[in-house]
Amino acid sequence: MKMYVGNLSFESTENDLQDLFEQHGTVNEVHLMMDRFTGKSRGFAFVTMNDSAQANAAVAALNGHELNGRALTVNEARPREERPRPQGGGGGGGKRHFAGFRR
Repeated sequence: MKMYVGNLSFESTENDLQDLFEQHGTVNEVHLMMDRFTGKSRGFAFVTMNDSAQANAAVAALNGHELNGRALTVNEARPREERPRPQGGGGGGGKRHFAGFRR
């Protein structure tokens, strides 16, 4: 079962989450979401555990649990909703030629 873990402090690491969730069973994967431009944490992660009973126990125990000064939000991850793609848009505007000042 894949779980969403939110309200993470920006100092929290994948190892912190691995250690925390392993108290409730076998962790298959921890994926801390990072900002692609800054390389810093986005404040949420996904944790996967194969055993759904262990995962449900982790959700029950860790939702509201404090980690690095923040109360975690832990629940079963839901599939991302399809969002309609924006139509049209800016476009480039082409090249503008500047010929200089005319007298």
